[in-house]
Amino acid sequence: MTSRTSLLLASLLLCSATTLAQPSTQQPEPHAVQIEQPRQVILIIGDGMDEQQITIARNYLRGAAGQLLLDSMPMRAAVQIQTSEEAVDGKPVYVADSANTASTMATGTVTSIGRISTAAGTDQDLTTIAELASAAGMRTGIVTTASVTDATPAAFATHISLRLCEDAATMEDIRYRDIFLGECKSDLKANGGKGSIAEQLAESDVDVILGGGSAHFTPTVEGDSVSTLDLARRNGYEVVSNATELAQASTDKKLLGLFSPGTMPVRLQGEAGREAEAPEPSWLNQLHPYLGSSNLPEPMTCEPNPQFSSVPTLRQMTDAALQHLADANNRGFFLMIESASIDKQSHERKPCGSIGEVEQLEEALDSALAFARTHPHTLIIVTADHAQAAQLIPDESLFAAFPIPVYTPGKLARVITPEGGQMAVNYATNNFFMEEHTGAAVPLFSNSEGVGRIPAFIQQTQIFEITRDYLGI
Repeated sequence: MTSRTSLLLASLLLCSATTLAQPSTQQPEPHAVQIEQPRQVILIIGDGMDEQQITIARNYLRGAAGQLLLDSMPMRAAVQIQTSEEAVDGKPVYVADSANTASTMATGTVTSIGRISTAAGTDQDLTTIAELASAAGMRTGIVTTASVTDATPAAFATHISLRLCEDAATMEDIRYRDIFLGECKSDLKANGGKGSIAEQLAESDVDVILGGGSAHFTPTVEGDSVSTLDLARRNGYEVVSNATELAQASTDKKLLGLFSPGTMPVRLQGEAGREAEAPEPSWLNQLHPYLGSSNLPEPMTCEPNPQFSSVPTLRQMTDAALQHLADANNRGFFLMIESASIDKQSHERKPCGSIGEVEQLEEALDSALAFARTHPHTLIIVTADHAQAAQLIPDESLFAAFPIPVYTPGKLARVITPEGGQMAVNYATNNFFMEEHTGAAVPLFSNSEGVGRIPAFIQQTQIFEITRDYLGI
């Protein structure tokens, strides 16, 4: 097993050939837009939100004849995912993880699995769009339903060789049930590095950081006697921990909101916490595949997750971030918003959870569109970092008329929809306890500002270029 294959497995356990090796130290290009009025870019990422996830959510939330808010966007495109081997001239890899794809969107440079805005093969830092925006005097923000130290948010503001090094306690020896998963010794401050992801966020220039991950801010800072949270306060952050404090936060200080120890609770869950289950073949079928029968999992409903009410919604965090970034601002801003658990719930074979998180993304998009109506120079881009495992399949097999048992070799959730239908959502990327990503292109949606600026088919690196050019930096 290669080291990067081991890394991909490690990332799953704990998560719950173009511009490959050159650091992205971009300067304004000759073709960059000359800005007369402030501009804003709101990049909304549905982690793992491919067409399967969107269709499953649409069927449940709006019905087979309905439309999501995404479907009303005036511009739609497809994005080719890009990943490389861990080498300067590494060959393409066709299935990505969140770390390298978020890094590609953030920096415009293709890198390898597990890296956070660092170059494959050289470990050099890649300048992010948020860093370019800050250097140009613009405000920046990161909002996520994951830990703020998770791969996608981290890629826009930090630089580290391995996504698992989320705090000062995980830099030298990362383990899962005594299995060694990696280390980031070269990124220690004592070795000339920038420290863990949490430490880098605490010392960053990002104006708004909202999400989960409070557990990663409790370890003591390397070479100091204070916690990472105290380091953030020392760096000028107002720290909030619930929806009330978020609503009351001042707009004249940097804002760090940490609303859960790790990933924030999801909105929906399968009834009684159910997830996809394996069909149960009879003993005759185990003797021969043409004999006997097979019982499919019983249908399930989706229900509210009681833990969801303890944290701010993605819409509430989006509204707070927009208010904070726009207040008395004549320079514009860049904001990244992530609905993270579309992906995380799919890893766990939980379609109801993923559906609820698509709904959260829709609500954040609604807030972004409302903002754009009063701030016309606002480009909204909605996309995904990679495709995921969930697959919509027939609830009754096409071959059911044959006198043999036909059933999925994977795990199946049969979800009863509000309109009375029954969706069969299948997961079959492996026989392990957690599903894996898939390699399809992902959709991209934009408001009218994207029309004529975004081609119908792009490489993932172009998201950075489109954002940079629109902001004129």
